[in-house]
Amino acid sequence: MIRHIVFFSAKDEAHIDQIIEGLSLLTTIPHTRRLEVARNRKSDQLGNDIDIVVYGEFDSEAELAAYKAHDLYQESIKRVRPLRELRFAADYNVSIDTPFASTAG
Repeated sequence: MIRHIVFFSAKDEAHIDQIIEGLSLLTTIPHTRRLEVARNRKSDQLGNDIDIVVYGEFDSEAELAAYKAHDLYQESIKRVRPLRELRFAADYNVSIDTPFASTAG
């Protein structure tokens, strides 16, 4: 399984809801196992620069590629890019890249 995590900051705090709306288009793309779009709670003591988080799970690299090639993905970019400041993304393979994963809660 591939995990896809993206962090966004808004150019203007007033645009956060518009960014969330634009990113919410992604939740209707059929290639995901799970996709969430959420406002950052900003409860971390060390930094609260991130406004929005996108979290996705995909069964394979092919599914992630199909998701990124979908027309709604492109539409989301078109809506969000002018409103966002920063975008940081990470993808990793859960079964290969996480040898030290813990299930402790």
